[in-house]
Amino acid sequence: MRELTYMEALREALQQKMAADERVFMLGEDIGVYGGAFGVSAGLIDQFGAERIIDTPISEAAIAGACVGAAITGMRPVGEIQFMDFVTLSMEQLVLQAAKIRFMFGGKATVPMVLRMPGGSGTGAAAQHSETLENWFVHVPGLKVVMPSSPYDAKGLLLAAIDDDNPVIFVEHKLLYRTKGHVPEEMYKVPLSQSNVVREGKDLTVVATSIMVNRTLEAAEILAQEGIELEVVDPRTLNPLDEGPIVESVKKTGKALVVHEAVKTGGFGGELVSRIVESEAFGYLDAPVRRLAGLDIPIPYNRNLEHHTVPQVDKIVEEARKLVSWKY
Repeated sequence: MRELTYMEALREALQQKMAADERVFMLGEDIGVYGGAFGVSAGLIDQFGAERIIDTPISEAAIAGACVGAAITGMRPVGEIQFMDFVTLSMEQLVLQAAKIRFMFGGKATVPMVLRMPGGSGTGAAAQHSETLENWFVHVPGLKVVMPSSPYDAKGLLLAAIDDDNPVIFVEHKLLYRTKGHVPEEMYKVPLSQSNVVREGKDLTVVATSIMVNRTLEAAEILAQEGIELEVVDPRTLNPLDEGPIVESVKKTGKALVVHEAVKTGGFGGELVSRIVESEAFGYLDAPVRRLAGLDIPIPYNRNLEHHTVPQVDKIVEEARKLVSWKY
């Protein structure tokens, strides 16, 4: 079975799509000769040249704005924000322009752009380079938000995102870049807005995003030795959300835990909890729906404090045990 790293899967998706469609090009800081801050675009400039692998000035507003303009005029740009934290500098272009143009022009104009960005903690990069801000964009109608957790999904979702006629915020966790998994060589698409039941179980539904999917799967193996079987659901696309598999899973297990890295207050977990309790799954619940999320503080530089700030495997195990044994 062919295996690639998450980073290699993304690079292959970009390489294959650019070879197949001349409208696709990339732009971002240091993505050319340097190959990108995390190496995703390494070598692509040798194949496609500096006109399609464009090194930009240090201006996130310019990257996002150029993507919007190019998309409106018929291109399919893939922009890269070097760290997710810096997307704060491009909010006007994304929130007021990219998200609204198709609606304001009655569909006569489309904005087929992808903005990739590495997010998350775990590299010792401190408060200004470690944030997880996906819920800012989930809140904006007109933007699609994707968070792949595996190399297979990374390639398939990126190919689907490039083909989509709407702006897509594509969030890649920095710690996932070197993880390995099965990735077919051919081009394939994982449909946007299709949740995935990653692991089947009967005792507790855990809805997790990005790297928390991997940590939850580790926790599930530990708990399986105790006779506790977790069902793990990965939304993959946060907006628009495919809530059907989540609801059906909770109806089966009767209990639900939501796990994400972003801070708890205002995080995507609150939306997931609301969707569950507003659905027909509510009548099947045998315990409160719980959230496990990052602490409401900036990410510390100190490695031990950083580790403590966001959910780890041991914490997922602890919370799952509490919910499985919950009694009213």
